[in-house]
Amino acid sequence: MDLQALYALLLSVIAGMATLIGGLIVIFTKSDNKKFISASLGFASGVMISVSMMELYSTSASYISIDTNDFYGTILSTLFVGIGMFITFIINHFVQDENKSLDNLNHSPKNKLFSVGFVSMLAIAIHNFPEGIATFMSSYGNIALGLSITLAIAFHNIPEGITVALPIYLSTNNKKKALLYTFLSGITEPLGALLAYFVLRFFLTNFIMGSIFGIVAGIMIYIAVDDLIPSSRNYGYDKIALLFTLIGICLMSLTQIF
Repeated sequence: MDLQALYALLLSVIAGMATLIGGLIVIFTKSDNKKFISASLGFASGVMISVSMMELYSTSASYISIDTNDFYGTILSTLFVGIGMFITFIINHFVQDENKSLDNLNHSPKNKLFSVGFVSMLAIAIHNFPEGIATFMSSYGNIALGLSITLAIAFHNIPEGITVALPIYLSTNNKKKALLYTFLSGITEPLGALLAYFVLRFFLTNFIMGSIFGIVAGIMIYIAVDDLIPSSRNYGYDKIALLFTLIGICLMSLTQIF
């Protein structure tokens, strides 16, 4: 691996590990306050909705449009979003069926939050994988461009780390486990970079990249709407939950400046 590739890989590591900053924010913030929990879950849902609609969906359509045209790019990216939602619905349905065979403890709010955290970790890990590919390929050709992309992704990944760490920490009260799941969601970024260098740079197509981004957008939208928003309202602070959902959407929109 040449020096240019090593720089590109380092940038992908920095971008991916920014999720740990979000995890650290969660575990060092008082998390037994119901207002804080409601606000945080609302914020997490806003982050997921904004990232999905403003970044992932548009990126999916852009990639697919390169190989087709704008019309088919929009249609196919929307289709892949639907596929992502359907995949998450099937996963949730399977988990619920499994829980029916267990005792009533598994239906507690904490158990529900752990499921939310676990699925969020999977979704963000999948999301970060193609991000790592994009970061590496951009940085490999132009370090200055790679630095800009790394900064933007790092700003995105901090609140995404919160969306993983918060439900895991609230459900387990285990700092190490919250950080572990956050780490797992972020490590896929440099793994994507490594795969890009050794394998995918020879085979990766715009259509495949677009389909991945679309499916991940669908997964994250489903999690936000079906899990995070209802969970944020379980603590009796509906207006606070709504306010921080809107703050999450606006904050992630503003990160597009970088």
